[in-house]
Amino acid sequence: MMTPRKLPLLVSPIMNSSSFLLTGFSGLEKQYPWISIPFLTIYAMVLLGNCMVLHVIRTEPSLHQPMFYFLAMLALTDLCMGLSTVHTVLGILWGFIREISLDSCIAQSYFIHGLSFMESSVLLAMAFDRYVAICNPLRYSSILTNSRILKIGLTIVGRSFFFITPPIINLKFFHYCHSQVLSHSFCLHQDLLRVACSDIRFNSYYALIILGLFVITSTFGLDSLLIVVSYVLILHTVLGIASGAGKWRALNTCVSHICAVLVYYVPMISLSLLHRFGRHLPPLLQTVMANAYLFFPPVVNPIVYSIKTKEIRNSIVRLIDKETKSSLTLFP
Repeated sequence: MMTPRKLPLLVSPIMNSSSFLLTGFSGLEKQYPWISIPFLTIYAMVLLGNCMVLHVIRTEPSLHQPMFYFLAMLALTDLCMGLSTVHTVLGILWGFIREISLDSCIAQSYFIHGLSFMESSVLLAMAFDRYVAICNPLRYSSILTNSRILKIGLTIVGRSFFFITPPIINLKFFHYCHSQVLSHSFCLHQDLLRVACSDIRFNSYYALIILGLFVITSTFGLDSLLIVVSYVLILHTVLGIASGAGKWRALNTCVSHICAVLVYYVPMISLSLLHRFGRHLPPLLQTVMANAYLFFPPVVNPIVYSIKTKEIRNSIVRLIDKETKSSLTLFP
């Protein structure tokens, strides 16, 4: 009697992973408790600083002006950027988190990339606000009405998240069979493409054609160009002001925004140059630069606006004095 022949067990080499391993600072694992201290300080400054700016703008009627509405958008963007990464970065440094699920990774990637585009758009809107305020002050209130500011805000959100939605959603349908170790302590679109073993041509072509040529060109290239043009026009108008004091007052209203632009674009350009020409450099340096690109603007922007913007500074001082008097009343 012939025994039935055993058929070989077919195992597909393509398996869809439900989780990934996040990388912190390679080679410095023993120093994680110490590294977590500056990162905890950074996140505390991001949350406290941006929440303070938002609270002051909301509670002070004198700050209900277009300039401060755009500043509130910037603070909200920076706050959300910090919240989108805090759980994985501190989780890795404290040893609570090493794995992240596919859905959580996709969501984090979506918000990181979308908020990064959104910050550039908000900075452009703030440049337009300064241009109107200095070059056409008599029509300032009629041009930047509340309804128009609301439309600008909705346009910024739609513009920032619309184009990145298709490739991010497509990540959900990929199979991941390569090394499932991501290169940062947070998820990025290009990291997930690197470990995917499905056909990634759609995402690659989309990233190259749509994100590369259109979104990055329009969001970063066009935004930065329009910001420069607006300040050329502002400078031309300021130089036409007769009094030196008037020139200084006009330029002083732009100092905070110029600092915010530099704080955003300098790390971004530095990171791009590092990826382009610094591939031979240690991976730790690229990790540090990637973290600086994400965390430097949310930390510095509230400090700059609190120091350089008189209305914000005075409102914060009044708020602190009020809270101090309340504490003395409760605990004489």
